[in-house]
Order: sequence, then structure tokens, then C-alpha cells
Amino acid sequence: MITLDGVIQAPGGPEEDLSGNFEYGGWTKPFGDETYGKVVKEELDFSDYLLGRKTFDIWADYWPHHGEFWPGINAGNKYIFSNSLSDTDPRVIGWNNTKIIRDIEEVKKIKASAGAPIQVWGSSELVPLLLNHDLVDELRLKIHPLLLGNGKKLFTNGVIPAAFSLQEHTVTSTGVIIASFKREGEVATGSY
Repeated sequence: MITLDGVIQAPGGPEEDLSGNFEYGGWTKPFGDETYGKVVKEELDFSDYLLGRKTFDIWADYWPHHGEFWPGINAGNKYIFSNSLSDTDPRVIGWNNTKIIRDIEEVKKIKASAGAPIQVWGSSELVPLLLNHDLVDELRLKIHPLLLGNGKKLFTNGVIPAAFSLQEHTVTSTGVIIASFKREGEVATGSY
């Protein structure tokens, strides 16, 4: 869930992430429709999950107790990329299949394993790190027709140049462009 200017902060609700005095929490709410709901439901299929610590902080108090909407989030493996969380944190212990990982080498090992597909939701600091290490195979974006200006952004300086190809796309009745992009190698250049 992203705005035209790249903001991904707090799409789900006013109190989700107020850091940086963010005022627009819940900005996706006016854009829900049948198409949007269908796409989100498909993305909730069983998977493993790689989350940054801040996304984990937001999710850990909610999803373990609300799995009826998204059973896969509790059944799947959850890898939390963090140097500050402890394996003895009650939220880590209390949420099924949750493990702390500390560095990019551990991410590479998980990605190379024969497990379920790995999804990353939110995680505005983790996604650029993964992109910079060329560890992203696919981007699934729901591009909302909004400019929010300030807020946590998905694409930041330091992301390596990379080419992607459009795999699927649709536009909802509320103007959200839902697109899936697959990693396709290096950036090609030329002149006109």
C-alpha cells in the first residue's frame, strides 16, 4: 500500500504509526472496493513473513489474537529482522513460529531454503535494505491516488538500480492501481 509520492506509513488506521507526527493514518480506508478486497485476500494465502522490527511492534499485539481474518499470519514462519529484540521477548515467544534474525546473511539463507514464499509487509527500512542486496524477486504495489508529503517511504536513496517487468495489473473502481512487478535484471539505457 503506497501513495503516489511513495509513502507507506500507517495505511491501516489512525493510531497505527504516529512516528514523525504522521497525521494521515488509515489513508487506505476510502479506497476499498470489491477488487481491492479480492486482491488482498489472495495475498493472504499461506506464506512465510519477513518483518522489520517496527512492523513487528505494530503487528505483534494484534495478529496473534485476530487470526480468523488472516490464518496464514499465525501459521506461517515469521522472521523478524532486528538487532534490538530479544528471543525472550514475550511477544516473540507468544506468537507461533516467530524467530529473530540479525543480519542480511540470515535473510539470504532463508531465501535460498525450500520453504514457503516469503512476503514482506510494510517495513520501510527493511525493504530498501533487501532491494540494495538484490533480494527482492517481486514487488506487489497498491498505488493509491494520494500525495501525503511526509511519512515513511518505500524507495529511498541507496537502493541499487534494478529493472522490473510488469506481470499483472488492475485498476480498482476507486482509482487504486494494483500492480505486480518481477525482478528482470539490470537497468538498460539508450538514447533517442
